[in-house]
Amino acid sequence: MPVFISSAFAQTAPAAAAGGDMMSSLTSMLPLVLMFVVLYFVMIRPQMKKQKEHRAMIDALAKGDEVATAGGMLGKVSSLSEGYMSLEISSGVEVQVQRSAVIQVLPKGTIK
Repeated sequence: MPVFISSAFAQTAPAAAAGGDMMSSLTSMLPLVLMFVVLYFVMIRPQMKKQKEHRAMIDALAKGDEVATAGGMLGKVSSLSEGYMSLEISSGVEVQVQRSAVIQVLPKGTIK
């Protein structure tokens, strides 16, 4: 014959577990919170720092700077406007590109 739990014990079990229910829900959420904290410090924060540095570099562009664009073009800045700039890629050849396309400001004299 199978053994059954007495009805008195079965009725008190949920009441005893209710006190520890809050603590168990907090401990079950702890790994999720820890993963988010690690994700923030490993991925999100460095990306925000990189974007801030790129924005500062774009804002500091001046006429005569030598730059490299995301498309791989090298040139000298000939004029600047709010969102665009003219880039002289060869003598007498200018192209208009977005300022955000600049990925690197090169040292003076790099382009000959």
